[in-house]
Amino acid sequence: MIDLKKTKIYSFCSMAGRQVIQLLFPLRCPVCDGIVRPYGEKICLDCMKKLKLLTPPRCMICGKKLMDQEEYCGDCRKRKHNFVRGRALYEYESVAGCIYRFKYGNRREYADFFGEEISRLLEGFIREIQPDALVPIPLHRSRRRTRGYNQAALLARAVGKYSGVPVYENLLKRVKNTAPLKRQNPEERQNNLKKAFHIWQNDVKLSTIIIIDDIYTTGSTMDEAAKVLGEHGAERVYFITLASGTGV
Repeated sequence: MIDLKKTKIYSFCSMAGRQVIQLLFPLRCPVCDGIVRPYGEKICLDCMKKLKLLTPPRCMICGKKLMDQEEYCGDCRKRKHNFVRGRALYEYESVAGCIYRFKYGNRREYADFFGEEISRLLEGFIREIQPDALVPIPLHRSRRRTRGYNQAALLARAVGKYSGVPVYENLLKRVKNTAPLKRQNPEERQNNLKKAFHIWQNDVKLSTIIIIDDIYTTGSTMDEAAKVLGEHGAERVYFITLASGTGV
């Protein structure tokens, strides 16, 4: 029999513990990076409106924002991807500073807010896919050692926490320490990422996977990861990212 009195005491202590931690180590707003106001929120309410959701028209494959009523962006019209489809939550320009701090500034606490928002606002997309697992894009061990964490893994854990989808954090391994991609053109990115990923097990018993990462640009990273997952048994690979640029 459940002891309701003990359950209530445990719940109260747990809540009190979280409040003490937040008082000692107050959350930072993902947008302004100041202490979140009002207390108890995960983002300053005044800052919420600065985040621009990626709304239609969107590319029907990669989900990039389109400037006209075309069905596909220029990149997806030119080449076939190894993933089925993907979505991003925000327009990149509105969260560029947030992502930089999340990625390089040790603002790990941003993950909980962004994971909750992805689960809430992309709930229909996730429910339609019915994924077996969320798989974050891995960092090479040297970069992980320098940074101390993998922001994609933190984001995947938070999305899994709020969506209920299992997270397979160690399924993919990055075996090639690729050069920074932001200064490379699409062809250079594609060559840079060849054989960058390895899978930990030969037979992936997961038919439908959503890859999680912070930014979608040309799709080279997603394509290489989806290719490896497909070669080891995944039937359908999708992706979700925090942000994406604009398609042409």
